[in-house]
Amino acid sequence: MTTKPSNKMKTTLNAVIAGAFATTLAGTAAAADDHHTKMAEQEKCYGVAKAGMNDCANAAGTHSCAAMASVDSEGGEWISLPKGICEKLAGGSLEPIEAQEDAPAADDAAHQ
Repeated sequence: MTTKPSNKMKTTLNAVIAGAFATTLAGTAAAADDHHTKMAEQEKCYGVAKAGMNDCANAAGTHSCAAMASVDSEGGEWISLPKGICEKLAGGSLEPIEAQEDAPAADDAAHQ
């Protein structure tokens, strides 16, 4: 003999499922808001990324992926840092740093 659940049991079960779903949605929305708040408190800092440690595409557009920086402290590579930190770092800039064309390359200086 199979017993059918009562209407009261169905109502209770539906309320529990709806509550769990609402809690999940609220948690997801709060996490998304927290992520957006943290991202709003960040800024791109050029010129301080170590080779292979950049966050995303470089300013020159020669690559479009994170971890593609080939040299340390290249002026077009950036990392995301909390606002106010970048300009306190040696070599840090909120704008891409252009390579200095008039400065001799390290190899050229060694041969002079």
